[in-house]
Amino acid sequence: MAAVNCHFFKLSQHLKPSRPSFSCSASQPSQNNIKVIINGAAKEIGRAAVVAVTKARGMELAGAVDNHFLGEDIGLLCDMEEPLEIPVVSDLTMVLGSISQGKEIGVVIDFTDPSTVYENVKQATAFGMKSVVYVPRIKPETVSALSALCDKATMGCLVAPTLSIGSILLQQAAIMASFHYNNVEIVESRPNAADFPSPEATQIANNISNLGQIYNREDISTDVQARGQVIGEDGVRVHSMVLPGLPSSTQVYFSSPGEVYTVKHDIIDVRSLMPGLLLGIRKVVRLKNLVYGLEKFL
Repeated sequence: MAAVNCHFFKLSQHLKPSRPSFSCSASQPSQNNIKVIINGAAKEIGRAAVVAVTKARGMELAGAVDNHFLGEDIGLLCDMEEPLEIPVVSDLTMVLGSISQGKEIGVVIDFTDPSTVYENVKQATAFGMKSVVYVPRIKPETVSALSALCDKATMGCLVAPTLSIGSILLQQAAIMASFHYNNVEIVESRPNAADFPSPEATQIANNISNLGQIYNREDISTDVQARGQVIGEDGVRVHSMVLPGLPSSTQVYFSSPGEVYTVKHDIIDVRSLMPGLLLGIRKVVRLKNLVYGLEKFL
């Protein structure tokens, strides 16, 4: 968007009329686009990120890294109308080197896996680039190691357990409700079998634990498997279901005598994660250390 610069001035007293006047001129913003490299670009979420970054104001796709579909144009791979003339490559270091030579602001998006994420962020940091990490099942010790790395290098990194803004809002609502109800059950469904409970359900259970509240006192010690898995020491129970054909869903039920309060969030399409991703990209460029959780910016 063009910026408008206005200059106020007053005509000479020898000229009539002597009323004040001003002039305006349009100019283009001088801020450079953020150069974005997507590592894991051929995955479903990576392809969605390619489209989102390409359309976002102030961002420019600078590289697509993956071990699949090597050499293919990432734009065509994402079913975009025009090719982006950016081939899929497997060498992250090569892409980082090409961007760092221009001394431009760069961000690496990491959609890879827990076993490689540390080395990926280490490489990005060595080239002076920030990272946004969305890697489910990342281990706490890996996060700690990344935090130490970023502190030493004074380099920003965002590790996001979820990119869904709706999921974060659900977690915040659950924390508020936990102070007012003595019974809580988390019910989640996923279209495909995976490790359960999910990171989202686990995080909700952890968030509402250790708040001085003991939940479900009536059967807190039961070992009936149908009652779900207890997460933490405060009696929060999680029930996980695999239901192909339905969206990924998380529901938190709170109750007290005569009342039930339910918070629900569904993810129907991976595109729902893109607003959170773009927010993370814009925020990480100003960071000088590691931040865990996108909710810090909401």
